[in-house]
Amino acid sequence: MGKRDPRVDAYIAKAPDYAKPILSHIRNVMHSAIPDVEESWKWSAPAFDYKGLIGIMAAFKNYCGLNLWKASLILPKGAKGVDSAGNFGKIETLGDLPPAARRCRCSHCA
Repeated sequence: MGKRDPRVDAYIAKAPDYAKPILSHIRNVMHSAIPDVEESWKWSAPAFDYKGLIGIMAAFKNYCGLNLWKASLILPKGAKGVDSAGNFGKIETLGDLPPAARRCRCSHCA
């Protein structure tokens, strides 16, 4: 079973209102997709580990970012490349995530 870190709970609670559902959604998708994922804290932001670093998420003033360390192995061909906001560009709403990621069963999508 995966491990949740209370620092991630605190980070999400302190995030701007627009970011809370996005960060919670990313967190839930990570735990649903990789049941043994462990949360950690790297570079002052929530990170996800499973046999090494998977990725890191962060909330900024106007958008969230998600960087996947091995994106080329995870994302489909033709997916956005890495920019300063991460593999998915600036995530301002749940609608900015790929459709498959929005079809999960978390409370934000159900």
